[in-house]
Amino acid sequence: MTERVCRIWEQIRRSRPMVHSITNNVTMNDCANIILAAGGTAIMAQDEREAEEITAHSQALALNMGALRAQDAMLAAARAAKRDARPVVLDPVAAGASRLRREMCSRLLEEGLVSVIRGNASEIHALAAAEGAHAAGVEADALDCVTEETLAAAAAWAADFSRRIRAVILLSGAIDLATDGTRTVALRGGSEWMCRITGAGCMLTSLTAVCCGAVPDQIFDAAVTAAGVMKYCGERAYARVCEEMEGTASFRTRLIDAVSLLTASDLASGLRIQAL
Repeated sequence: MTERVCRIWEQIRRSRPMVHSITNNVTMNDCANIILAAGGTAIMAQDEREAEEITAHSQALALNMGALRAQDAMLAAARAAKRDARPVVLDPVAAGASRLRREMCSRLLEEGLVSVIRGNASEIHALAAAEGAHAAGVEADALDCVTEETLAAAAAWAADFSRRIRAVILLSGAIDLATDGTRTVALRGGSEWMCRITGAGCMLTSLTAVCCGAVPDQIFDAAVTAAGVMKYCGERAYARVCEEMEGTASFRTRLIDAVSLLTASDLASGLRIQAL
């Protein structure tokens, strides 16, 4: 798996995939910058009158439920992506917080428009209407966090949901889980400071779209690559701010810096992936 991840990272730098992101205004700049740092190119078009055309020029599409006013654009873009066999990454931000968000996500899933769902445990549970799903807002409920003790059960649940919706699940948290229903891996690393900045999850969604755009026939491996990169770069960013006695704003910048400077050999030495 490590070798495949490194090949995908190198492929991004060679192919420079364009990602069309329909994301929320709070994190739009960070999402664009993480795409550029990875080696891709970014465009953010939220008007339904051009969403289909923009998507046709892109290699991947990222949809973030924080951009609820752009629902018509999301649907038009996702349908165009499916028509052209482009991967679509869905970020169900705060899916448990409102019916509007859940219904929009459900519509995308029912039409088979989603390739990858990237969210925290509470958000993905809300989509699945699973036991314990509730309106927990953006942050993962403590009971839903994937820990060493709950890892096996969470992996089995995520794999089952992945099979039912026929999409890769990338469940992020202290331990990330990626599954396509057949293959499941856990990824460790990162930093607790990723929970102290706005947009770490949104950036991971955009990073996932970049990876998928580079290798659209290897969606599961692409999702693992994105999670592995974010975990490793989170560790490097935290180490750097500690050295410089900096704070959370610097951590966000250092995180993007780490992605921009990351080499395949660095990644190979820093990945912590466990097949389950």
